[in-house]
Amino acid sequence: MDIKVVIALNMYDDLIAGGAKLDCEKLGKLLGIPIIPTTSSKGEGLDHLFDEIIEVYEERNPVVRHIHINYGEELEKSIRVIRNEIRKDKPKSVVLSSRYLTIRLLEKDPEALKTLETSSNFARINEVTKSEFARLKSRLNDESSHLITDAKFGFIAGALQETYVPGVQWRYAITGKIDHLITHRIFGFPIFLLFMFLTFFATFRLGAFPMNWISEGVGLISDFIKATMPSGMFKDLLTDGIINGLGSIIVFLPNILILFFFTSLMEDTGYMARAAFIMDKLMHKIGLHGRSFIPMVMGFGCNVPAIMATRTIRNRGDRLLTMLIIPFMSCSARLPVYIVLISAFFKDYPALVLMGLYMLGITMAIVMAKILNRTLFKRKETPFVMELPPYRMPVLRNTLLHMWDKASQYFKKIGGTILVAVVIIWALEYFPRSPENLHQETGTTAPNAVHDWHVQSQIENSYLGTIGRAIEPVIRPLGFDWRMGICLIAGIPAKEIVVSTMGVLYETGKDDKKSRELLPEVLKSEVYFSGYKTGEKVFNQAVALSFLVFVLLYFPCIAVIATIKRESGSLKWALFTVFYTTVFAWVTAFITYNIAQFFI
Repeated sequence: MDIKVVIALNMYDDLIAGGAKLDCEKLGKLLGIPIIPTTSSKGEGLDHLFDEIIEVYEERNPVVRHIHINYGEELEKSIRVIRNEIRKDKPKSVVLSSRYLTIRLLEKDPEALKTLETSSNFARINEVTKSEFARLKSRLNDESSHLITDAKFGFIAGALQETYVPGVQWRYAITGKIDHLITHRIFGFPIFLLFMFLTFFATFRLGAFPMNWISEGVGLISDFIKATMPSGMFKDLLTDGIINGLGSIIVFLPNILILFFFTSLMEDTGYMARAAFIMDKLMHKIGLHGRSFIPMVMGFGCNVPAIMATRTIRNRGDRLLTMLIIPFMSCSARLPVYIVLISAFFKDYPALVLMGLYMLGITMAIVMAKILNRTLFKRKETPFVMELPPYRMPVLRNTLLHMWDKASQYFKKIGGTILVAVVIIWALEYFPRSPENLHQETGTTAPNAVHDWHVQSQIENSYLGTIGRAIEPVIRPLGFDWRMGICLIAGIPAKEIVVSTMGVLYETGKDDKKSRELLPEVLKSEVYFSGYKTGEKVFNQAVALSFLVFVLLYFPCIAVIATIKRESGSLKWALFTVFYTTVFAWVTAFITYNIAQFFI
């Protein structure tokens, strides 16, 4: 390509540990490219690397030179013929060297041909290239692309013969022994489930302590504002809107960080690649392969980069199918919703319920993939070899950086999308103000029950209540009240907003003692103030399960839909995802609610 390059030879400590030797300086001279050994996990070699980059950029490095691989007499003859034709009118916008473009054409790269489309002699270039294909085939009895690959590997073999001494393979032997158990056809899957269970158990048990501390802190701030600020709309916005809404989200940050800590450990050690290998056989049964499972696992963090990761899947049908089922993977944005309801109604076995939700997401993805594969995507799977890297000791620095990255993303979302949504939800729930409730705000000392009734009356008669009542008939068969419907609609921009909306709708106007309770405790005590269910609890285990399943499966966030549109190149697949996930969520939640009512 005739561009300046510096090679960072990373994980150099692995090469040394294996007993291998590589003369980086000599290999760099052979390639015309400086090679700098680095171990980025320990920060070794990075200063030298940046110094070398500056030297190369300033054209002070004597190693840098443009080399040509000798492809042999017949191939070089073809390269000269096509190269001369390209040089006659190479587009000015194309900065790549003519030789590079020629070799890419002989490798049958369609992008190289596309690059030269604006040439006035494009037809002639195409004609000459095809002629050379035929000539090489007749002379050397092989495809030009194969011949070039053979020549490149010959060059590589020669360069390594002069510079590289292989080491012992003890590390791979140890990896093989561990894999014999970890990827075992009988024990592999139970071990995978055990690791998942331990991750979710730690998420709840370890996360409970900082969660309570943060909740206390939020409560103290709320109490201080209530005690010092005069009554009015701005005070209500701060306490009932922003603090209740954002506070109910911030408390779950420790749980999310703990989850990412354990998933990061599994990735860094190399176990996540084994999890994909274990799932490979199952993926084959639905017409996909293990490569599709890797974006699915990434979906546990966030669906957006997971969908972008499908670019590694070459078959368009496989890629589209993987995109359509990734929204069923429980992203971290759904985790606060799970923790709220599981903490409230499934306190005795939280890890099992949480793991059940994640496994249900995978199961539903598999079911939908099977259905879509037999209807919209009727084709055979593409063969794929799974890469199993050697096991590595995780580096604490990398794990902490990973957690910090997730925390910063979380706070950015809280300070952006979620804050705006909370203010909008609060305003829709606050207006219009009725005379009775305005009287309540002036400082009446009515009993708590009467006060709560006035608050509920205000919410039900607000703009938000009007919207909620309109959608209630659709969600009532699932066991939901209109406020749950509002929470689900609010979660369309980002799933964390479901919890912040709960914080606004269910905690608004509570007395000081209740306002200091965690949201799960508030939900457990919430009752209907009007209608045919007056006095009944709004939430129970059946309703909670139904709501959890609906949140797991319904409409992914707007960012996911936009990514599906961009990556698929079509709006229809994005709209199809919106429609089918929501319908599927409604049906599954309906079945869950009715079965749960029967058994619980």
